[in-house]
Amino acid sequence: MDDPDVLRGYALDAKDVIPRFEALRSEDVLAPVLDLLPEERSRILDLGAGTGRDAAWLARKGHEVVAAEPVDELRQAGMALHPHPNLSWVGDRLPELAVLLRRGETYDLIVMVAVWQHLRPELHGAAMSNLASLMAPRGRLILSLRHGPGSPARPCYPASPEQLIEIAAGEGLRLLERRESLSIQQKNRERGVTWTWLCLGAPA
Repeated sequence: MDDPDVLRGYALDAKDVIPRFEALRSEDVLAPVLDLLPEERSRILDLGAGTGRDAAWLARKGHEVVAAEPVDELRQAGMALHPHPNLSWVGDRLPELAVLLRRGETYDLIVMVAVWQHLRPELHGAAMSNLASLMAPRGRLILSLRHGPGSPARPCYPASPEQLIEIAAGEGLRLLERRESLSIQQKNRERGVTWTWLCLGAPA
């Protein structure tokens, strides 16, 4: 999320956004891909973690989770709301992911929920390349693509699943699953918001 308007929008709306994020259950948000999440203890990166709702849920299941969130207000709230020994935080953003790449760590699973729509299309290739570099052998990337309007304060950009699958293939990532879902939020459903979920796999 290199777009300063997106970051500023979340920062300015943090007092409203934080309780709305926290009101959603991870089991409901991740319902379309629950069966794709690892059961064995895994290293997981929640990218664009927001308040850490999903990262903390995964940490409580025994996974070692890194929550990456570029908006200070959301990251600080998440650290206060969800302290857990299996959960650590980092400030980093797409497409560069410079902090995470410098750490030299890889992940069995990268999760990106409601993040990709804030990335301008011309940056998709660079972002996917860096994501691939963070994936462990046979690692997985699960991300959701938003279709439909977003908040005027936080710009959303269109993303074609087919184009993204092609970009991922260029980085050696293959499509494992593609699923479609409606928004779980009533206001978004009324506005016609739907989601495409992609699960991409890294080679051994």
